[in-house]
Amino acid sequence: MTAHPLRLDHLVISARTLDEGTQYVADTLGVAPAGGGAHPLMRTHNRLLNLWGGVYLEVIAIDPHAAPAAAPAVSAAPAAASTDGSAPRPRLFALDDPATHARLENGPYLSHWVARVERPKQLTTWQAQYPQRIPPIVPMTRSDFTWGLSVPDDGAFPAWQGAGDGVLPSLIQWDSLRHPSDALPPTGIALKALKAAHPQADLVRAHLQWLGAAHLLELRPTDGAAALVAEFETPDGLRTLE
Repeated sequence: MTAHPLRLDHLVISARTLDEGTQYVADTLGVAPAGGGAHPLMRTHNRLLNLWGGVYLEVIAIDPHAAPAAAPAVSAAPAAASTDGSAPRPRLFALDDPATHARLENGPYLSHWVARVERPKQLTTWQAQYPQRIPPIVPMTRSDFTWGLSVPDDGAFPAWQGAGDGVLPSLIQWDSLRHPSDALPPTGIALKALKAAHPQADLVRAHLQWLGAAHLLELRPTDGAAALVAEFETPDGLRTLE
């Protein structure tokens, strides 16, 4: 584990629309995500649900009303959008991937998780030191929140030596002490366990250990597809999102 182990920041539910994702969470956990807003750079929008302990759940979908965004600069340095009017950069969390679209035809699902890098460790400096291990850091905004997030230039999930599939986390660092969970109403819901299965579990585990995030995920090998499962303690008992 690194000198500054990571914290769980939030879980990601991908959906075709925010309404579909919100209904899936509400039906499962008994509380509907709300609030949130738009990510202009990524042409996505979200709704959020507070969890105990400074963690939240994000429902994310393509924003059908977003204006086209500019393409990113291709660089190992922190990524930024170009202003030449060229093709828009791919959306984050593989939302432009045809395989994601096909899976979403069957409904929203737990697609990913995000780990928080806290100061004094600087995420942009860490990424610059290890550009082969950490994707470019993209500055993002939503309402009055600003942060840096690791996003591969192709919009895919983070991976190490070809292994990822949403099981390896994106990395985030918030620009202020205020966190989105501070602005969300309490729900009485707590994450009990985050679990994953991956056909290259040893490779994924080694990278999680390098990141300082292995303690955040219960990982097992599988002969099938990679998958995430989150178990929650709710006022109505144990519930699961997958």
